[in-house]
Amino acid sequence: MLTGKTAAGSRSKLVAEFQEESGPPFFILSVKAGGTGLNLTQASHVVHFDRWWNPAVEDQATDRAFRIGQNRNVLVHKFVCRGTLEEKIDTMIRDKRAISQELFSEGGEINLTEMSNQQLMQFVALDINKAST
Repeated sequence: MLTGKTAAGSRSKLVAEFQEESGPPFFILSVKAGGTGLNLTQASHVVHFDRWWNPAVEDQATDRAFRIGQNRNVLVHKFVCRGTLEEKIDTMIRDKRAISQELFSEGGEINLTEMSNQQLMQFVALDINKAST
């Protein structure tokens, strides 16, 4: 298991052991433990047990298995149960992704400058009906 409290020297040893053909069959990491350069190309499954509020953090955790040198198909699993906080987080992540896709063009430039004043105000305004439910 690798967490944010794992010492730097131990981190590289744990990753190297996992990457070996005879290494352990699974490797548990906390979402924010990875940092830069963590390469897990021996992984064939990524399981998100605890969804994170920020979709970019979750994407980074998934991308640890999608590095250069990955030769396997990688399946990503996310546990979400109806009626739970995880379902609400999943909905929020989906909504954030949709907003992001609306705002960024294919070239990666934000389209805020193409919005009318009314569209921009609607985008940042509080929806009192949704906020009060």
